[in-house]
Amino acid sequence: MVTATKRRPATLAIDVGGTGLKASVLDAAGKLMTERVRVRTAYPCPPERLVDTLATLAAPLPAVDRVSIGFPGVIRKGIVLTAPDFVTRSGPESAVAKKLLAAWTGFDLASAMATRLGHQVRVANDADIQGLEVVSGSGVEFVVTLGTGVGTALLVDGILASHLELAHHPFRKGDTYDEQLGNAAFMRIGAKKWRRRVHKAIANFHVLINYDRLYIGGGNAQVLDGHVDPSVTIVGNIAGILGGIKLWDLPEG
Repeated sequence: MVTATKRRPATLAIDVGGTGLKASVLDAAGKLMTERVRVRTAYPCPPERLVDTLATLAAPLPAVDRVSIGFPGVIRKGIVLTAPDFVTRSGPESAVAKKLLAAWTGFDLASAMATRLGHQVRVANDADIQGLEVVSGSGVEFVVTLGTGVGTALLVDGILASHLELAHHPFRKGDTYDEQLGNAAFMRIGAKKWRRRVHKAIANFHVLINYDRLYIGGGNAQVLDGHVDPSVTIVGNIAGILGGIKLWDLPEG
């Protein structure tokens, strides 16, 4: 439901994905002020191209006071430490380009976007942002996103733990969770086999983390609806946008 009246501070919330870039504006209560806009992620995608594309994507949206960006990689204080999709020649599953790897490693995405947009910018891992939106805030809660790749977030009593790239940890047959559960694998093996792999991953994560609650989001989460234990909560992909406002409730840095 889109609200018509602007309430400050207004937050531009951007969800960077391996296949699509999405954005909307949230009012002070975290409600959408406008429908999401979306463009496909184009490759190769060096940092400058992503900054230009995000600025163009945001241009037609209402005026804002600050910006939140969810990015699929490890982020520390707005700086990109890893960018698995964006260091590739032609997108997920393609070869890594050394020049792109060098360009993205250590890139200050928050400062670059702040300079381009003229507002304060906070950047965090995209799964972490979804987690901020969907968890109850009580106990150990784990979030898994299943889309182009796999994302994870761990929160304890609503507080984000240090981000772990579990997606790139070995899972089965020498492949990582990302390789076995990402969208390319889903398209290759079909829903039935893919769901079996997800169930195995869930069992692994539960042994590793001993979480109290599990949330599953991302573009392919709906494929699991009715095929997971009732204790598992399937969440909408819009959480990647709505969680943007929660990023400003965290201590700076």
